[in-house]
Amino acid sequence: MQLMKRMSLTFRLTMLFACASTAVLLALGLLVGRLVERHFEELDMEVLKGKMELARDALRIARSPADLDMFSQHLDDALTGHAPISLAIRRADGRHVVAVGHAEFPDAMLRPATANSMAGAVWTNSEGKTFRGISGLAQVQIKDWSPAVIGVAIDMSPHEHFMASFQRAFWSVVVLAAIINGLLGWGAVRRELAPVRTIRQRASEITASHLDQRLDVESVPPELVELVQTLNAMLGRLEESFQRLSDFSSDLAHELRTPVSNMLTQTQVILSRVRSADEYREILYSNAEEFERLSRMMSDMLFLAKADHGLVSPFKEEVDIAAEVRDLFSFFEVVAEGRDIRLAITGEGNVTGDRALLRRAISNVVSNAIRHTRESGMVRASIKVPPEKNELVLCIENTGDPIPPEHIPRLFDRFYRADSSRQGSSEGAGLGLAIARSILALHRGTVNVHCADGLTCFEMHLPCRAPALRSLEAKLA
Repeated sequence: MQLMKRMSLTFRLTMLFACASTAVLLALGLLVGRLVERHFEELDMEVLKGKMELARDALRIARSPADLDMFSQHLDDALTGHAPISLAIRRADGRHVVAVGHAEFPDAMLRPATANSMAGAVWTNSEGKTFRGISGLAQVQIKDWSPAVIGVAIDMSPHEHFMASFQRAFWSVVVLAAIINGLLGWGAVRRELAPVRTIRQRASEITASHLDQRLDVESVPPELVELVQTLNAMLGRLEESFQRLSDFSSDLAHELRTPVSNMLTQTQVILSRVRSADEYREILYSNAEEFERLSRMMSDMLFLAKADHGLVSPFKEEVDIAAEVRDLFSFFEVVAEGRDIRLAITGEGNVTGDRALLRRAISNVVSNAIRHTRESGMVRASIKVPPEKNELVLCIENTGDPIPPEHIPRLFDRFYRADSSRQGSSEGAGLGLAIARSILALHRGTVNVHCADGLTCFEMHLPCRAPALRSLEAKLA
């Protein structure tokens, strides 16, 4: 098996084609050989039956032993010019009357009791020649002779020579045909696999800097269309992933450079001359804030990396989503009142999940909504549990400027901000929505955003049990 795996596809298909064609030729040759042998057997039996009737007619007209002397001469004349035929006639008492040829009939063929059952018998004489013969009873008008046994045999040597020549020619043709079929199969396989080699060559030209190239679907046979389409789809995903990785690396470098540059500049300025203790204390407080920002960013990045690789295992507990939203609104109430933003919540619903992680995801979305709501605006949370779906839908709506459509597909990417003026601000690193999406994915949920009628709505979908099932469980408890 391992040897077959190491062999090339061209070699394996060539061998398969050659073996299949050889097997067909062998089966055909065996069939033809069997038919030829049966044809010879039918011809022999026809000749033997004719000679048997001839011998019976000759014995039927014999009236005395003297007539038998003329029978031998008559028999020699009848067999002249025919295939080598042997004939024997034995009386009922076991004595031979006539014996022509070298067949050396088996004793059982010339016994009256078994004569008629030996039709088509084949045997070999002392000289190594093979004979086929028949035997039968014949009525004789001579007294004390009836019944006589007649045995007729034909030498099969000509047939054997023919079959030997046929087999030599047949095997020669089979070997030659196997070689020719192998060469033709190799050429056909090489020709039909040319599109695969073209795909390999085109694929080898695609590098990380040329992921925009695609394989030509029109130039391949129908059997390879799905393969090429799959490869093109894979290249598309790789191109998108490389682009996101490149953007992420650039954004990460930019986000880290800003606080590091701030701390380096401040430190260089403070060290340019002797400062007072208060000035040193002030710069240390400023650096501490930057370190806290870096620490939060590293913690968020570590969480996202673990979530992406399935290393975060959320707890399973009953979570009251409405209670969590109310607690978060109480926490953000001071900020909202400072900007005259009204907070409202409607609906109830429970899910099974990790309370701390779900609270963090909802907090990130609520914080983002409050930050982008105009003064004297409103942030409203509505909880719905559609009866036809076993899921809870939490919608966080806020009034404010709508998000441009071109930003919506990337809104949950890391370090991405729809408002470019906020780049480098201290409000966040652009990881909040990305973390929210990862937390919902851990709970087999989703999050999306849409804008309509002056409202921006973030919808979080979480799987939950049907209300009827929860009620039944409560009654049983």
